[in-house]
Amino acid sequence: MRMISSPSPNSAKPAPVKLPREIKVLVAAAFMIAIGFGIVAPVLPQFAQSFDVSVTAAAVVVSAFAFTRLVFAPLSGWLVERMGERRTYIVGILIVAVSSAACAFAQNYWQLLVYRGLGGIGSTMFTVAAMGLLIRLAPPLARGRVSSLYSGSFLLGNIAGPAVGGLLAGLGLHLPFLVYAAALVLVAVLVATMLPAVVPSHARRAAAKEVLPLRTALVLPAYRAVLTSGFANGWSAFGIRMALVPLFATAALGAGPEVAGISLAVFAIGTGVALTFSGRLTDTWGRKPMILAGLAVNGLAMGALGFTGTEFWFFLVSAIAGLGSGLMGPAQQATVADIIGNERSGGKVLATFQMSSDLGAIIGPIAAGFLVDAFSYGPAFLMATAVALISFLFWLPAKDTKQDPAVLH
Repeated sequence: MRMISSPSPNSAKPAPVKLPREIKVLVAAAFMIAIGFGIVAPVLPQFAQSFDVSVTAAAVVVSAFAFTRLVFAPLSGWLVERMGERRTYIVGILIVAVSSAACAFAQNYWQLLVYRGLGGIGSTMFTVAAMGLLIRLAPPLARGRVSSLYSGSFLLGNIAGPAVGGLLAGLGLHLPFLVYAAALVLVAVLVATMLPAVVPSHARRAAAKEVLPLRTALVLPAYRAVLTSGFANGWSAFGIRMALVPLFATAALGAGPEVAGISLAVFAIGTGVALTFSGRLTDTWGRKPMILAGLAVNGLAMGALGFTGTEFWFFLVSAIAGLGSGLMGPAQQATVADIIGNERSGGKVLATFQMSSDLGAIIGPIAAGFLVDAFSYGPAFLMATAVALISFLFWLPAKDTKQDPAVLH
């Protein structure tokens, strides 16, 4: 296996690296996708309940998207290796667009469930393909910064989207789905026209399409470790935060739904603050220190969240938890990028990393709900701390893929 070139830790600080235009196109596309997803998110449960189904059934519609993302992630990795990142990205975006438009015209609950689930297939396709494109196009010395920019654009879209969706919902529950579909078609056109098949000079040799097998990546301690931290972040940031925090705000704090909404926004703000500097620190300090710091901060904060007794501490600890998530995010993606390198395709490697996060997001709420029913909210939130600690232990013996590139061959 080829060794990925990387600067020595003792070398002089490199000059700022200029990012290719293609990276900016992907960042803009990510914002449009996220704001569209945010437009649909607050409307989907209400639309499902308009078919006279239970709250549980409405929640299943939300989970169906994540479930199909998880199940079809291996197929997405295979498609990236066969079709290429750019084509897989465009096809995936169009599948989600068609799925969203179909949801708007669903005549019953089961049609809505199927259409929304099909959208998850396209979602995992463009997610894995986007990660592959970022790895191929990002200069090796700016991988952390690129990951931070991309994650930040998604975050901003997720913050702005629900506000727009709430306004559109006043005009009818069908309209947000059609707006989302139109936004995705625009993204497909943007990528098809502004992201040509030709790649920048530093990644041009990747046209040979050497594929990094998953079994080869799994031999590396750093890759196994990043799978555990991806699982831990999915468990905390996408699972527990979305499923348990709103319930805790109502049941334990006696607060209304607006407090739960504010806590989610505060978490996102904490993540956004961290993303303003975590990408650059990932490129200078290394991947491992940032991931360890993120696991520690997020894990401890999520554990403490279940013991907060006032809204002030609830908001403050939520912000700290979000900060931890933002610290480790760019470093995780940069680690995977180091392992694959600019000269190879690693669809299955990327898909497996994506699956680790999705799996955490699915299992986390289920396990937490069981602990709440059996005990209380405290143990449920502490479980997130335990998961982060396990990942922390996996990372301790792993070598930093930036500071010690010899681990990659």
